[in-house]
Amino acid sequence: MFQLQSSSSLARFSHQNPLQALEFFKLTGNRRGFYHSSVSLDTMLYILGRSRKFELVWDVLVEIRKKDQSLITARTVMVVLGRIAKVCSVRYTVDSFKKFRKLVPEFGVDCYNGLLRTLCQEKSMTDARNVYHVLKHGFKPNLQTFNILLSGWKSAEEAEEFFDEMKRMGVRPDVVSYNCLIDVYCKNREIEKAYKVFDKMREEDISPDVISYTSLIGGLGLVGQPDKARDLLKEMKEYGCYPDVAAYNAVIRNFCIAKRLGEAYKLMDEMVGKGLEPNATTYNVVFRTFFWSNDLVSSWSLYQRMRRSGCMPNTQSCMFLIRLIKRQEKVEMGLELWNDMVKNGFGSYVLVSDVLFDLLCIMGKLADAKRCFLQMIEKGQKPSYVSFKRIKVLMELANKHEALKNLSVKMACIGSVSHVSQTDDCPIDSSSSELLPS
Repeated sequence: MFQLQSSSSLARFSHQNPLQALEFFKLTGNRRGFYHSSVSLDTMLYILGRSRKFELVWDVLVEIRKKDQSLITARTVMVVLGRIAKVCSVRYTVDSFKKFRKLVPEFGVDCYNGLLRTLCQEKSMTDARNVYHVLKHGFKPNLQTFNILLSGWKSAEEAEEFFDEMKRMGVRPDVVSYNCLIDVYCKNREIEKAYKVFDKMREEDISPDVISYTSLIGGLGLVGQPDKARDLLKEMKEYGCYPDVAAYNAVIRNFCIAKRLGEAYKLMDEMVGKGLEPNATTYNVVFRTFFWSNDLVSSWSLYQRMRRSGCMPNTQSCMFLIRLIKRQEKVEMGLELWNDMVKNGFGSYVLVSDVLFDLLCIMGKLADAKRCFLQMIEKGQKPSYVSFKRIKVLMELANKHEALKNLSVKMACIGSVSHVSQTDDCPIDSSSSELLPS
């Protein structure tokens, strides 16, 4: 007898008919000597949830409870609630959470934390905190509970009040808790308070980590102190904390905001010298500066450097470039960027093509537009209707009726994205800030 790890097999059905996946799940589960794992169960529930087959989700859970209740874990709670919260109201999500009381072997704080994390990710921090206050008396909030809820505060005063509640309940803050407080102070430009948190951490023998310093670096940039932020890179090392790519990115961003690009480039070179490779975010910070200053020459030079270093541009990188290219009507650069994308598979074809096709049509480059259009379809990507309509108009003016017919057929073959209809048992969320009655 052995356990069947069928999650990879289920994944093959994940983008097809969820009922076929369920049939396969039941078939394997009924075979003698084969057992599903918690991973395969969660995978099956995710597939059904994504298709909004919520009644079937509960049917599967009830059946699994009869066979092996231990497979239903706190992770299962998060998987199911994550799919429900994405399309349903907060109230319905909480009601669904309560159903797990009879399904999970241990319906405790881990499940409660799963609900709160789901609401933070799929709804809003306000919803999560409201639900926390409504349900906290039924569970014993722990450190993880507060760390989930401390993230993302906009008001320093509210964050402080929540932090005080944490201490009143006898929960000792850790580095994650303090980092949340540092972050909200820095975003509100209360740098002195952020420094005091650093001092408090050291008093409690909690060492600030690279995230602590990165938040402070960002805060110093907001108050116009990029040099002081750079000095923090040295201070970190003195305390045995070494800057990572994100920390360098924060300092580079500060110098870009201050329009001191020479310093930004020096820091990029310093990163490489220390064995840290600049990533797409690093380059995008600089791309943004060149975009707003309308400097295509420097942008293209940076793009060439990026490609030589082996760093793959992302969609944001491509959009900064293609918009600047269109603004200055540099067709050859646009086509080179597009060819790189097609060859190496980076960036969003749909977003970039909208701007590129606009440029090509404005410049009368119908042959190039048609070629790029077909390349996109060959990659399985459907061009937007706006782009297709623009190319269609040019082809009609050029009497390219046969070519237009060919493009229309190919466009139709790609088809449109199908939308899954909602189920009767799930009220679609109309307001993510719905308050729950206490």
